[in-house]
Amino acid sequence: MSKCVLRLWSLVFSALVFLLVRPIGIFAQGAYNSGYASQASTQIHSLKVTVLSTMLVGDHTGIGEWGFSALIEADGHRILMDTGSHPDTVLQNANDLKIDLSNVQDVILTHNHWDHVTGLMTLREAMMKKNPAALSRAYVAQGIFYSRPSPKGERNSMIAIKKEYEASGGKFIELEHAAEIFPGAWLTGPVPRKYPEHNWSSTGKVETPSGLVEDTIPEDQSLVLNTTDGLVVITGCGHAGIINILTFAKQKFPNEPVDAVIGGLHLFPATDQQLDWTADKLKDFKVENLVGAHCTGIEAVYRIREKLGLPRSSAVVGTVGSTFVLGQGIHTGPLAK
Repeated sequence: MSKCVLRLWSLVFSALVFLLVRPIGIFAQGAYNSGYASQASTQIHSLKVTVLSTMLVGDHTGIGEWGFSALIEADGHRILMDTGSHPDTVLQNANDLKIDLSNVQDVILTHNHWDHVTGLMTLREAMMKKNPAALSRAYVAQGIFYSRPSPKGERNSMIAIKKEYEASGGKFIELEHAAEIFPGAWLTGPVPRKYPEHNWSSTGKVETPSGLVEDTIPEDQSLVLNTTDGLVVITGCGHAGIINILTFAKQKFPNEPVDAVIGGLHLFPATDQQLDWTADKLKDFKVENLVGAHCTGIEAVYRIREKLGLPRSSAVVGTVGSTFVLGQGIHTGPLAK
């Protein structure tokens, strides 16, 4: 057989392989981009969550503030969720707790509010002195940069922060849908609001592609970790509503129990009826642990703990330095016990 004929057969074979394989690749890429990959998702085996910003402080360590931040360490990955409400709080609390953030590259910002984003540039500038890549990649959801106009001017500080952060070499990754950011760790992106949980207190407006509308904080997102003990869900304020968040998470992981809910749930202004409704719905998800920090509210934590029948050690008010460790549960300061 001549060389020309052999080469022709080689080209035909290569073309057939390309046509057969290409649809599989397209399907896989489409599944990832939509946020829905195979149900045989990777599970996280090692997890520690440390609260770095909230109102209460235990063991005389750190500074309390109306804000939220937490360090997530999972299977060798380290990621910071939110950055507190004052420029220096998270930086000082991390130093007091002897936590080095200079090798943390990724940040999650749950939404645009000042009490979750103000520390970003202070942390970036301080950590990049040790490591230029520190805190250089920030995951946000669509809507976080929308204008929030008011008679006194622009209310969304993220518009100015975006310019400063990108000028420092930082990069924002803006999500329209759920996405896996490392194996077993999923960001919800904007959460569908199936239930009418009104978990926001602002009466302001937001400029969306559809026009000026009520600001429901549409970009509110949470982190869902698929662990060997079940789902661990971490929220900043839970403006989308914790029941909506868990409902959305269970669409991805329908057979997984909820091992822990950690963070702010914005239930401090809720009525007794709203708290009872929330607690009754939480029963359906078989929540085993609750660290109610920031805007959850002390009364809300106590009422939910009672309604769920959880022991005192499994449903606590979060303090600076509180931790949740997979397989061990919650470790608190004395104020949260």
